[in-house]
Amino acid sequence: MTTEQYDNISQQRVCKMIDIPRSTYYYTPITNIKVKYEKLLNTIEYIIFNTRIYGYRRVTEELRKYGFRDNRKRVLIIMRENKLIVKKKRRYVNTTNYNHSLSLYPNLIKYKSITAPNQVWASDITYIPLSQGAAYFCVILDVFSRKVIGYCLSKSIDTNMTIIALRKALSTRKITKDIIHHSDRGIQYASNAYTDLLKKNNIAISMSAKGNPYDNAMVESFFKTLKQEEIYVNEYKSFDDEKIKIYNYIDNYYNIVRLHSSINNKPPEIFEKNYYETFNISKP
Repeated sequence: MTTEQYDNISQQRVCKMIDIPRSTYYYTPITNIKVKYEKLLNTIEYIIFNTRIYGYRRVTEELRKYGFRDNRKRVLIIMRENKLIVKKKRRYVNTTNYNHSLSLYPNLIKYKSITAPNQVWASDITYIPLSQGAAYFCVILDVFSRKVIGYCLSKSIDTNMTIIALRKALSTRKITKDIIHHSDRGIQYASNAYTDLLKKNNIAISMSAKGNPYDNAMVESFFKTLKQEEIYVNEYKSFDDEKIKIYNYIDNYYNIVRLHSSINNKPPEIFEKNYYETFNISKP
């Protein structure tokens, strides 16, 4: 490739990234073009490293707060050019043990319309790789607001971790008779200790069909977000270090800062607050 050909390709790339016609490239001082590009790039880097947002769609939304009107395609190109796209690590580990003779429960949310907080809680477990060994993370979400209301990180995948997560949820929410707890049919959720705790608090028990991931898609979406924005971009020194950082991500970022496209680009805490204010209901 000749120098002239290379320069031509570079010009096309710059024009595409900062949304100007090529004619403008030649009639606008090159310094101004570079300044615009550098300002946009610096703002993208600031958003990524200070707000934990790594996807180009949410970065684009955040850019609007700083006065940029660049479209998603342009932001994606710039992020790729500067290696700001997080590469997802994929490893599937089955965390559900269906081989038990414990009581199972029907799916109560398959056709249910969820219109308020505290109607449906959804829970699941995921595997988290460590530099030394592995860990398992159990979470409970309020399906309406996507808010994390209970969680537990453990070295063992057992009933105790699910009970810890459930007790945290029980301590942070007002318990009403209308709550449904939804999970898979794994032994951790079907155990007598876990179901007895739900029954004691008058919470209805719902379980998805075996091998049907769509029933708990919201929790799977949360796990994907957690891994992409927190776990895959950090090197944890120890299990305790991992626990501190994951819990901090949930309490101080995911629930109160992170924007969710599925709830009108609001954080879960704000989305719930807006609900209670709209209907003039006192928050439990």
